[in-house]
Amino acid sequence: MDKIYVVFWTQGGNTGAMAKAVGDGITAAGKEPVFVSPSEANVSEISEAKAFALGCPAMGAEVLEETEMEPFVEELESKVSGKSIALFGSYGWGDGQWMRDWEDRMKKAGAEIVNGAGVICQEAPDDEAVAECEALGKAVASV
Repeated sequence: MDKIYVVFWTQGGNTGAMAKAVGDGITAAGKEPVFVSPSEANVSEISEAKAFALGCPAMGAEVLEETEMEPFVEELESKVSGKSIALFGSYGWGDGQWMRDWEDRMKKAGAEIVNGAGVICQEAPDDEAVAECEALGKAVASV
């Protein structure tokens, strides 16, 4: 079974719930999700995959989490050209600017964003957000 990495950071569990739903979509598409935190992720191994998923909530002034996820993304950024990346995350305030910035950053690095945009939800994912995450998992698995 093909493996699809789902690298995510979660604090309160909302982005973790989204990661589970992305994984459910990957499984439904016949592939195996491999869940890993950014601090445990092997950038070289992940960058060899043609598609993977990344999840992080908005932090501070709508930025990626700064101690684990940002350093991981910085290291990965030079290796994403030609890759398909599914992005997802939750937020508690603002309007999702962190996700738009993340999408732009990955596009400028040469990646294709699966479905054209990341999946976001405010606070805990509701049924609609779970369904969007499952669809995102299916889409990244079909790349």
